[in-house]
Amino acid sequence: MKKSKTLALFVVVIIITLLLFGCTENKRAKTFGGTSTIDLPKDTKLITVTWKGEQIWYLTRERRVNEPIESYRFKEESSYGFIQGTVILKEN
Repeated sequence: MKKSKTLALFVVVIIITLLLFGCTENKRAKTFGGTSTIDLPKDTKLITVTWKGEQIWYLTRERRVNEPIESYRFKEESSYGFIQGTVILKEN
């Protein structure tokens, strides 16, 4: 009995490990909650961001001369209040 519980626990740990390390940081933030950070290409300005399936897509343009460098938070608000993901997009 003790051996089967140990084996079952080992299998669960392996499955969780594969799920967490088998997906991208963006997917983990979307699926399991947490925070992911994306550094945008140098001298670009963020216009919009969205999810397409498991991928995050963002639209940028060239930054104008006097525009400030900013950071943005793309945040999920879960109706139950847990497993809420956040993606931080940073301009460089």
